[in-house]
Amino acid sequence: MMKKLFLPLSAAVILSACGNKADENDGIAAFSKDSLGTHIAQLSADSFYGRKPFTEGEVRTIAWLEEKMKAAGLEPGNGNSYVQDVPMVRITTQADPQMLVKGAKETFSFEGFDDYVIWTDKADSAVSLDNTEVVFAGYGVVAPEYQWNDYAGLDVKGKVVLVKVNDPQGDAKLFGGKAMTYYGRWTYKFEEAARQGARGCLIIHDTPAASYPFTVVQNNWNGSRLRLDDRKQPGTYCDVIGWLTTPAAVKLLQAAGKDSSMLASADHRGFKPEPLDVKLSARIKIKAEYNVSHNVVGKITGSKKPDEVIIYSAHWDHLGVGKPDETGDSIYNGALDNASGTAGLIELARAFKSLKKAPERTIVFLAVTAEEQGLWGSAYYASNPIFSLDKTVAAINMDGLNWYGATKDITVVGRGQNELEDYLQEEAEKKGRVIAWEEKPEGGAYYRSDHFNFAKKGVPALYTGSGVNVIGKDSSYGRTIRDAYGKEHYHRPSDEYDPKTWVLDGAIEDLKLMFLLGRRLCYGNEWPGWKEGSEFKKIREGK
Repeated sequence: MMKKLFLPLSAAVILSACGNKADENDGIAAFSKDSLGTHIAQLSADSFYGRKPFTEGEVRTIAWLEEKMKAAGLEPGNGNSYVQDVPMVRITTQADPQMLVKGAKETFSFEGFDDYVIWTDKADSAVSLDNTEVVFAGYGVVAPEYQWNDYAGLDVKGKVVLVKVNDPQGDAKLFGGKAMTYYGRWTYKFEEAARQGARGCLIIHDTPAASYPFTVVQNNWNGSRLRLDDRKQPGTYCDVIGWLTTPAAVKLLQAAGKDSSMLASADHRGFKPEPLDVKLSARIKIKAEYNVSHNVVGKITGSKKPDEVIIYSAHWDHLGVGKPDETGDSIYNGALDNASGTAGLIELARAFKSLKKAPERTIVFLAVTAEEQGLWGSAYYASNPIFSLDKTVAAINMDGLNWYGATKDITVVGRGQNELEDYLQEEAEKKGRVIAWEEKPEGGAYYRSDHFNFAKKGVPALYTGSGVNVIGKDSSYGRTIRDAYGKEHYHRPSDEYDPKTWVLDGAIEDLKLMFLLGRRLCYGNEWPGWKEGSEFKKIREGK
């Protein structure tokens, strides 16, 4: 395995893509905002039905991607095929409309959708909580490196675990400080609860800590979710998983004779988890459907080092057809999330194919499935790689491009993880741009998109976001528009492409930077490394 840079960084910077200043713009002219806009519009059209796996929307999306990859001149990325099969199971749940709560002081019911959302990852015919005891386990974290164990001395076998979202916040020196670690992700909390033998796990929702409103969680109410087909190697799952609103959690604690001070105590070392004198009852009917979804893969084979690979990734899927919004629209088009990133893959492919000198390393363009369901397409690829991960130089991920104009800055998500951020900064400076760091690292965005599955395998992975310093606009303009999207359109039917209001200059400029980064790597001998303090460094180095 190659782990070190063959050239000092300073020497690498001197290397241009093709060896001289006259070629610095090679490939740049291929980028077109008209082409990008057309592709976003096509992918996010109502006729694609929100691009949910296992639906007609997937069939149309896969066909579209194959067509566009061929048109861009890409070779099939999986032998003679552009497709990688991803065996999955779709679990459709129908939960009872209420959850019964029996406490020491009172008995009442929570209302489904309004107070809580529950589902299951089990493929049984039904699961239930039957007067099941609840225990409060703080943040539900077991982190030996921080000498932190929220389950210490607590028997949760057969019980429901109530936990907080995000990481403990009482000590800035622990975990990531303000920045969320993987321990703060809801996926980890469900996994850990299952490892502990819990029958259920409910996370207390808090909008700032989760970084999204409860309306996003409500999209899971009595719907379908996907996970990988693990029948050959069965996983361990809780019977019931889900979320409680903060008011509902406080009411539950009150029924146990507790108050919200118990929640605050979980932020500090020395917190003692404890059973609550509360029991829950709820039932979920299940329909499980095994099927195959698909990743789509195209490539440009390297001319000199074809076994060394640079991967560009974006997820093609969105939420399909679901609960109508206030206008009656039920198609979750996912224009920004992530028709924009998928369209960006095609722009990058066209740019690399236009190079006068063929890339020396192989460039892979990977459109993955089921990101919205738990990053499953990239997880499957990372566990079943077409190209050796030991020889994968870098993974560069796109999940939502800039739609509001060119910016002076470009945001890097996950500051301090690996040297790709340094390379990007150098390329940005050449273009008179600057790197900005994510403003809300407590949201854990580095653990919430497809690059994360590459990072977990030790591959240096870069995830960028839109900048906010829009050229020619007031300093608050970009931030206001970006934040408004999160509040009004994220995971809602209103995430639609509007050619009259979308300004794609910024998307093109960001794609150019990602192209320049890949162009630098595809001609060089550099192997970006993980930085000290990254939890992924030891994986790459085999320690």
